[in-house]
Amino acid sequence: MPFQPDVHLNLNVRGLGVSATLAINERSNALRQQGRQVYKLGLGQSPFPVPPSVVDALRQFAGEKDYLPVTGLPALQEAIASHLDREHDVAFRGEDIMIGPGSKELMFILQLVYYGDLVIPTPSWVSYAPQASIIGRRVHWLPTHRHNHWKLSADSLDALCQRDPGRPRLVILNYPANPHGYTFTDDELQEIAEVARRHRLILLSDEIYGRTRYDGQHRSIARYYPEGTIISDGLSKWCGAGGWRLGAFAFPPNLSWLRDAMATVASETYTSVAAPIQHAAVSAFQGGADIDDYLFQSRRILKGLAAYQVAAYQRAGLDLAMPDGAFYLFPDFSPLAERLHQRGIHDSAALCEALLEDTGVATLPGDAFGRPAGELTLRQAFVDFDGQAALDGAAKVTAEASLGDDFLRQYCGNCTTAMDRIVDWLA
Repeated sequence: MPFQPDVHLNLNVRGLGVSATLAINERSNALRQQGRQVYKLGLGQSPFPVPPSVVDALRQFAGEKDYLPVTGLPALQEAIASHLDREHDVAFRGEDIMIGPGSKELMFILQLVYYGDLVIPTPSWVSYAPQASIIGRRVHWLPTHRHNHWKLSADSLDALCQRDPGRPRLVILNYPANPHGYTFTDDELQEIAEVARRHRLILLSDEIYGRTRYDGQHRSIARYYPEGTIISDGLSKWCGAGGWRLGAFAFPPNLSWLRDAMATVASETYTSVAAPIQHAAVSAFQGGADIDDYLFQSRRILKGLAAYQVAAYQRAGLDLAMPDGAFYLFPDFSPLAERLHQRGIHDSAALCEALLEDTGVATLPGDAFGRPAGELTLRQAFVDFDGQAALDGAAKVTAEASLGDDFLRQYCGNCTTAMDRIVDWLA
């Protein structure tokens, strides 16, 4: 037998699988290639195209080939700082901004360079905790409840910190949140900010879905805790450019030591984000009438789809409230537990598997987001539709009017059909 190297994997990555969101997307694509009808409500990828003005900018700068500064193109840093000031009334300088190949990579490097525990609510996005595990950081899951829309509370955060007051902690807030779409009120943000200040926490405010809030009134917790909040943003969710891989962190000046440490790691790993992408992103963050209209139309489409699905679940007997933004629902099927148990479904993984096999609807189990395996929750991303066609159709409907069921069935048919199939299956 020829010589083969022994298996010597880092203990922190043994047993870890591919990210659940990417795995369900690959499985859905494979099933479609086999001729199966699959409704792809697994991967949370924006259905909308990149705005034409931003695409035009990419064409204009396609010839840019030089390495850019590690922390980012200065013009882009300034554009993002101005955007944050304009949108959220929080003051940053261009030098406070760090550009990375997606906010996901920046989050990983932040956990790598910051020595402290990771604190996240359950449920949370699928990659926060695995990143901490890869690095070897301790993870604290903070409990949430359906009746409070799965949101972290200031009291639970305070209780954790009081158990070991001096321990360094990084707390991730994501709102509107993946996986449930709910956001914080101003009062809730101020209460969390008070706890964070008292315990000298670092907050990573993941606001990648901020501009998808349906009422357009997103507010950053950095307004209430500017000295300890890092804002995370990017192009993937509100600008439809997930594959462009551009994310950004905004640091308060007193956390420049953390930004500098991240820049050191970046210089030894990815060097800098692709130059054409950074140049094109300037126009996205500078905004304009076309970007404003793009956001308005995409929000009303997503809001209409959310309302359609929430109403369907409520008719089926679930206690599900309307989300505030993004393109996710996180229904809890426990009111129908007895009926599901009779069909051999006792946990979230079995629930999702049965839905995929019986209805063709691909979703993700709640346990992928940190919920107990025996809880009958799942996440569905209502993104399986032609975003360009929907935008064109919405532009023909007066701005004051809501987008009714007929519009949604015409332009977002896979999502409405998937929802109808779930309800029929439940019945």
